[in-house]
Amino acid sequence: MTFWIFVYLIGAGIMGGLLASIAGLASLVSYPALLLIGIPPVVANVTNTAGLVLSGIGATTSSSRELKGEGKLVTGLTAITLAGGILGSILLLIEPASTFEHVVPFFILSAGILLLVSGRQADRKDIPRLRDQNKFGLVLKVIGLFLVGAYTGYFGAAGGVIILAILTLSLPQRFAVLNAFKNVMAFMANAVATVIYAFQGKVDWLVVVPLGLGFLIGGYCGPIVVRHVPVKLMRTLIAFAAFGLAAYLFIQAYF
Repeated sequence: MTFWIFVYLIGAGIMGGLLASIAGLASLVSYPALLLIGIPPVVANVTNTAGLVLSGIGATTSSSRELKGEGKLVTGLTAITLAGGILGSILLLIEPASTFEHVVPFFILSAGILLLVSGRQADRKDIPRLRDQNKFGLVLKVIGLFLVGAYTGYFGAAGGVIILAILTLSLPQRFAVLNAFKNVMAFMANAVATVIYAFQGKVDWLVVVPLGLGFLIGGYCGPIVVRHVPVKLMRTLIAFAAFGLAAYLFIQAYF
């Protein structure tokens, strides 16, 4: 690895860490960055996931203010996505790379749409607490979080966006707190997936070092940005960036 590629990966990691901890879209930057230096898609994905563990550490540390007093709720939500993450990471190791490349654009497109839709609900004050919600609706939300966890383990790009959308539609907490929940949930799903990938020897650990360093820096800064920057504009810009990434990967996969 040359010095400039090392620096390039740190920069991609910082931008990716910011996007991960702000809206769950790290792979909008980091995944294409890995493809550009010639890393195959599946290896790029699992290497990106390993790097995202550092983003999760940074974001969770920086979100301690928002997480205060929310330990029980966060633990329960995280357990659901963690179970899904184990399933998703196993599926990725079983399914061929061609399948992986062809489904990813649609996941990212869906995530962008969900981000825009959930944004309209971000300022709602009438969402009841989980224990007061309809049981059927709760079951659907649990299934949704499990499936998102599976997707996060399978690919991860924009998985945090989908988690954030479900949380925004389900919980009355303010956006910064929900974003902190998302950071913890995605962090744990990525950590478990990385352990599974490591046993398969598919992670490019040499790339993880500079990428993860950047992720750690960006992940720590993200929650600070969320506290001070207008959220609506941020969500809109990132959603349209997700549409752009989905279109780019769709062209690559089908043409």
